Amino acid sequence: MTTRDEDRIHDEFLAASARAGDRSAFNALARRWEKKLLRHAWRLTGEAEAARDIAQDAWSSIAAGLKRLDDSAAFPAFAFCVVSRRAADHIRAKKRRRALHAAAAAELQAPVELSDAAASGRALQAALAALPDEQRAAVALFYLEDLSIAEIAVALDVPPGTVKTRLMAAREKLKAAFGVKKESIDEQA
Repeated sequence: MTTRDEDRIHDEFLAASARAGDRSAFNALARRWEKKLLRHAWRLTGEAEAARDIAQDAWSSIAAGLKRLDDSAAFPAFAFCVVSRRAADHIRAKKRRRALHAAAAAELQAPVELSDAAASGRALQAALAALPDEQRAAVALFYLEDLSIAEIAVALDVPPGTVKTRLMAAREKLKAAFGVKKESIDEQA
């Protein structure tokens, strides 16, 4: 069994225990998922402060919604969905404020410390940051959080086909950003 499988089983156990009213299990679940949900909120908003607020606020909805969660294995998709919705609310409110105040776009700011990555790592971060929000979220949930297409669909509240389209479009943009040509990929296959 891989570490990811063990982590998912542990999360499933904690979610089931928390759903049954075990406060310490809920606290353990929150500690395990705090950074993941914070990163997801940051990827969606691009703002460290907003991401912290969104992730923190999401926990009240997650706590209330756990009681209605029939399948504890669905906790990751459920939690990401709550954060996605909170981030969408934040983005809509921000757009309204911008329209009223004609504010300039906020600079992206990482909420967590980044290590001194190699130039290729920084190039990848820049390429990911250049993706539209919905594509960046799909890519991050698929490749970084290891969610399935179905789980991402639930987390982002879109059909699975939309997730696949977003992933395909993001891959094409990333290939273009790194100068990978379709012919060179076909030759390697």
